[in-house]
Amino acid sequence: MRYRRADVKGRTYFFTINLAQRHLRLLSDHVEILRVAVKMVK
Repeated sequence: MRYRRADVKGRTYFFTINLAQRHLRLLSDHVEILRVAVKMVK
């Protein structure tokens, strides 16, 4: 989808990540790893 790939200078975009098993704390326990991965991809 185009809106997920938008590259607009000076803009911010948000995305949501959910686990299939929402009771798990995988994402919140390892949020720093997710942040680093997003920075590397950018």
